[in-house]
Order: sequence, then C-alpha cells, then structure tokens
Amino acid sequence: MDGPIVVGTDGSDTAAIALGEAIELAKAFDTTLHVVCAFRPQGLDTRNVPPEFAGAVHADSEVQAVLDDAMARARQSGVKAEPHAVTGDPADAILDSAEGLRAALIVVGNKGISSVRRYVLGNVPSKVVHHAPCSTYVVHTT
Repeated sequence: MDGPIVVGTDGSDTAAIALGEAIELAKAFDTTLHVVCAFRPQGLDTRNVPPEFAGAVHADSEVQAVLDDAMARARQSGVKAEPHAVTGDPADAILDSAEGLRAALIVVGNKGISSVRRYVLGNVPSKVVHHAPCSTYVVHTT
C-alpha cells in the first residue's frame, strides 16, 4: 500500500468498529493511520467558569477526548497514528483529509448506508464512497 490510511470517528460504538479495522489494516501494511474527527463549533458559555480554569475549557474538548482514545488504541496496537480535529461536515472532513494526505485508503463504517434518509440528505459513508480520491473500505458495523 502506497500511502496512509484515513479513518473517521465520532466516538460512537459503530465508529469504534471501523477504527479497529483501520488499526488492523495500518498494522498489516505498516503504514500511518490518520484519524479524523469532525465537529461543528458550539458557543461555549464560560461566564461561570472560575478564571483559573478558563484556559482549560474548550469547545472541542469532546472531540479531543475521542481522538485521545483513538490514539491510545492505535499506540496499544503498535500503529503510528495522527489525530485530526476538523471543523465542518464529517464526510467532507474525511475526503479533504484523504486528498491532502494522499491517502491510499479510507476506512468508513456502514452506519446509515441503507437508510431512506440517505436518499434525501445523504450520509457519511455514501458520500465518502462516491467522492473518494482513493480506495475505500466500508466496514460492516451495524
């Protein structure tokens, strides 16, 4: 495999399954794993936070926790991994990351791929598969 692997996660149980598959693939191919977690910034009310803790409160702390967990899982398996917290649409974040990193493979879970909602609004795995700049591996997670 010529290039890194990109996987998206939101911290859900189904995303954890796809992450596990991506870790195994990165280990088997001895390549770097790039873990993407997309988010939409929310306004954060820090009025009641004591001044000494104000610097520790971040709007993306949940995203950071998801990425920290993914990095720990990768390290535990002996896989070199890099975290990417990206603002915006999850599918676009995965696609843009894969393109920018010149990924050889994108790993996504199949959650939502067969839903009726997909035909109206689209979903992450469907959008990634249809617009990927490289091969995609859709993991059966549901």
